[in-house]
Amino acid sequence: MSGEISPMGQPSGPGSPPELRASHADRDRVVDVLRIAAGDGLLAADELDERLEAALTARTLSELTALTADLPPAPSAPGAAGADVKDVVRIEQVHSGAVERTGRWVVPRRLELAVTYCDVTLDFTGAVITHDTLRIDVDMTGKTLTLVTGPGIVIDTDGLQLVHSRVKFARTPTDPDAPVALRVELVGQKAHGRVVVRPPRRTFGQWLLRRPAALSA
Repeated sequence: MSGEISPMGQPSGPGSPPELRASHADRDRVVDVLRIAAGDGLLAADELDERLEAALTARTLSELTALTADLPPAPSAPGAAGADVKDVVRIEQVHSGAVERTGRWVVPRRLELAVTYCDVTLDFTGAVITHDTLRIDVDMTGKTLTLVTGPGIVIDTDGLQLVHSRVKFARTPTDPDAPVALRVELVGQKAHGRVVVRPPRRTFGQWLLRRPAALSA
């Protein structure tokens, strides 16, 4: 009788043990390692996306191992030196220039925003996402807080208290089947001014391509 068939459909025998299946915890551990590596500059944004997709669909431990083979091990001990500092970023400004986080900035786990009469822009379209949730503790008076979103970016303002202020959501084309890459939770208080959630603005070239044919002729 020939060797048994492994769950992956491959014959197994004395010299070829079956592949060990990966659990949800195994996948989550690898996802954390990949996100930390991206935050440290070891993976580009497109590499992170490719490896995260592979990790979330991996069936065996060997598939997961291959995704982190060229990366240093991530610190696993709770309370490791510097871990809490990297997880929390605080921004404090009063009556000064605009606060902007654009391009390839690293998204922390928590952002403390203590700003008075300064515009704030957080652009997530090119950001390096190292966690699946960002909590923004808002203590902001005056001016506008702008959140620029992209595919897979979800903004939750239910925990935000508005005092003589309002939230404006610009229409954003969404794919209902697209996975959530980052959930942004706003909590705290926004007094006076506005909170604007919008997609990135079109470039001049994109605007020309989307013009009606009658106008572009």
